[in-house]
Amino acid sequence: MARYRLRFHLQEVDLRQGVTYIGRSEECEVTLEDPLVSRRHARIVFEGDEASIEDLGSRNGVRVNGKPLRGTRSLTDGDRVRIGSQDFVLCRVQPRAEVRPFMTTGVLRLCAHCRAPYAREALSCPQCGTEESKDEDTLSGAFASLSQYDWSVQLLVEALEKALGLERLADAERILRRATALLEERLASGEKVLPAQLAPLATAADRICRATGDATWGVWVARFCARAPLFPPATVTDRLVGLRLRHVDLAESVEELLAYCRSVDVSQKREDREAVARLARAHHGIGEESSRLAPN
Repeated sequence: MARYRLRFHLQEVDLRQGVTYIGRSEECEVTLEDPLVSRRHARIVFEGDEASIEDLGSRNGVRVNGKPLRGTRSLTDGDRVRIGSQDFVLCRVQPRAEVRPFMTTGVLRLCAHCRAPYAREALSCPQCGTEESKDEDTLSGAFASLSQYDWSVQLLVEALEKALGLERLADAERILRRATALLEERLASGEKVLPAQLAPLATAADRICRATGDATWGVWVARFCARAPLFPPATVTDRLVGLRLRHVDLAESVEELLAYCRSVDVSQKREDREAVARLARAHHGIGEESSRLAPN
């Protein structure tokens, strides 16, 4: 008889015969601590050699291989299931003489240090603990082509964009905090951060600053670019222009960023250099206006 597992990064959950519920509630067999997941989001029915999935009326829906799920559909080996910001891969298990046991239920959470998902019951994260955990099998396709870091950033960015789309700013700020921590860890390790990974975080920072009147996230974006060092793409710089015009608190961090941009060669994209020029005009224009209005 066929056996199936749900694989999520380094975690594997055996599908037992019958029904497996997935959701935010701890009453589910697989619990996801994700604000975009409903309490009882979906269920997988495994009978005989056949597996199928059903959306249980969740708020944010289910996707199978990138397509929205309508009602119930069959699952086959290698299918990717997206629930909230989380992706699972259904894996058919080939019979073996000796098979090590896997959990059949569990709660998945992200490690506070390396951002890798792991079972809540584990004593330490298998990704960054003292003993390295390795996958038994290798997955092919897009799932395997992403590094742990890239995959984690992608999931967080998608969750962030979803939360912003739903106007759930408190959730968005929590996700933004996790995403920026991941980029800071990348920077501390001496590895590069891609400009494309910063752009959606700058958009979220702008939205949150507008809603709260607090410039903290805008300051982080400007200073991170200067520290990385990362010549900001136009999509990031234009967000900083708006933030600088609204918040005097960005003056010092924007000055640091402009100093870095002046120190690099002119081989950057024209649109990126033009955006930095707009930021400089906004920054210096505010400074000149403040000086003019200051009492003698």
